Amino acid sequence: MKKLLKKIIQRLGYKLTSLQEIPYINEFTTEKGLARFVERGGMINTVIDVGASDGRWSRTCIKYLPLSNYLLIEAQDPHIKNLEEIKNQFQNVDYIIAAAGNYEGEIFFNNEELFGGIASDKPFDDNCISVKVTTIDYQVEERKLIAPFLIKLDTHGFEVPILEGALKTIYNAGLIIIECYNYQITDKSLKYYQICKYMEEHGFSCIEVVDLMHREKDGTFWQMDIFFVPSNSVEFNYIKYK
Repeated sequence: MKKLLKKIIQRLGYKLTSLQEIPYINEFTTEKGLARFVERGGMINTVIDVGASDGRWSRTCIKYLPLSNYLLIEAQDPHIKNLEEIKNQFQNVDYIIAAAGNYEGEIFFNNEELFGGIASDKPFDDNCISVKVTTIDYQVEERKLIAPFLIKLDTHGFEVPILEGALKTIYNAGLIIIECYNYQITDKSLKYYQICKYMEEHGFSCIEVVDLMHREKDGTFWQMDIFFVPSNSVEFNYIKYK
């Protein structure tokens, strides 16, 4: 079938090429982005993984930043087993079961999806539970975590409250990675370009875009992860292509 398809396409004057054969297609991934950050001399002492789920993102990150300390923040209890496994496997990894936000206490959480939970100051109509909420700044001070920091947010529209609770930590961050959306997925969430503006107001600019996704419903642009570094980073002093 594949051979027949190739012949038909060739007769029409086109060539069928595997995505694996296109040199740039696999460059825009989290792993490649982290590798480039390290190659550019990026230094991180503490990685704070918010929305850590089962720890899979930190497992990827630790390949490139093996000497950093890791704090994984995850709200959903079912992930505890996997979080315990990664903590036992790596001496430089710890975790806390809590949502991240801009205050200490409790917060509402929609736990309909194990890998897609959402925090909110208002209760949800369905699948609503109450979970502990903490701030990144509090955890950094309480645990005496050392800068420079890498903060990663996989938090489905709850980014601004989390960043508000991390203003001291952000000041000493070398890299912030945020999962951003093309749609306003909650009534208070920001679209990707609004996140970029928000981050610029706090002294950070986009240096990488990775893991672009289209949504299943209609193939439209859904989300991506954006790497933000301090706006005064040396990379921004050079404005040519080559």
